[in-house]
Amino acid sequence: MMRYSRVIQKPGQTMYIASTAVFLAEVLKIIACLLVMRYQQGTNERFLYLIKKEILERPTETLKMLIPSGLYALQNNLLYVALSNLEAATFQVTYQLKIMSTAVFSVVLLGKSLSRDKWFALCLLMIGVTLVQSQSMTTASTSTTSTTASEAGALEADVTGTSPTTSASTAVMMATQNPFIGFIAVMTSCVSSGFAGCYFEKILKTSETSMWVRNIQLAISGSFFSLIGMLMYDMQAIRTGGLLQGYNWLTWIVVANQALGGLLVAIVVKYADNILKGFATSLSIIVSGIISIYLFNFQPTIVFITGAFIVMASSYLYGSQLNIFSSSRKDRIKPL
Repeated sequence: MMRYSRVIQKPGQTMYIASTAVFLAEVLKIIACLLVMRYQQGTNERFLYLIKKEILERPTETLKMLIPSGLYALQNNLLYVALSNLEAATFQVTYQLKIMSTAVFSVVLLGKSLSRDKWFALCLLMIGVTLVQSQSMTTASTSTTSTTASEAGALEADVTGTSPTTSASTAVMMATQNPFIGFIAVMTSCVSSGFAGCYFEKILKTSETSMWVRNIQLAISGSFFSLIGMLMYDMQAIRTGGLLQGYNWLTWIVVANQALGGLLVAIVVKYADNILKGFATSLSIIVSGIISIYLFNFQPTIVFITGAFIVMASSYLYGSQLNIFSSSRKDRIKPL
């Protein structure tokens, strides 16, 4: 839906500013966490006491969130850049490289020792993403040669007084995309996501603070960084067209999904396991591919399908307890 909101526009419609969407998602995340905490506490008195004790009277705990929140703010802005330049299915597969970055940072920051099974799964992941990206780059070169024809069709429609078709205008818009920029944005997002996730996990495991309180602290810092980025880079555009320029129902759904999706991941990590998470990842790749076929006329090749299945298999192998190479079924954890 984020991809759809960035490439499909009505004639004369202003594109919404991505940095405002990131900021509003952080604000919505704070509101959602507060509602959950109010429900858990039962009464306003207990709720307000918890807010005062855990957040207002412990500013240093919020300061601990500056590093991961800054990285998450960067990551969320880069996601819009990536999805403005990559097919949704290609992005979804490539974004699984965050498994690789998370694994590396878990070894460095958390002292984990990965088994040979997991390293094998990570190698499969790299192979699969490489295959998927090869289609992305090939499609980019092909679309460049077809841009002239699309623009000619749009020009002919202007001359004859008829409106260009949606497919023609969409083709011109998608031809201006740069898959290389999208790939760099995804790679940077994966690195920042891996480091921030491991840093946040270390903080959670070394304190008894509630997960919802930590998410509020994270969202407060994140909204601060998002606000700075929004004012630094998009202040002139905001002054001209307003904070909510280009917003429609789809934009608000994207904002809500970004906010609540992050909280959902935290719930999945707490109450589910890596195997179920691997199945969810595989299902999301399949769903993204199917939707992209209908919404964006995405045409997956055999190379893309092969790469996508390799990525899904690697995601499952990484989170499962299968014993392919290792003598032990569990990761050995070194002392911190």
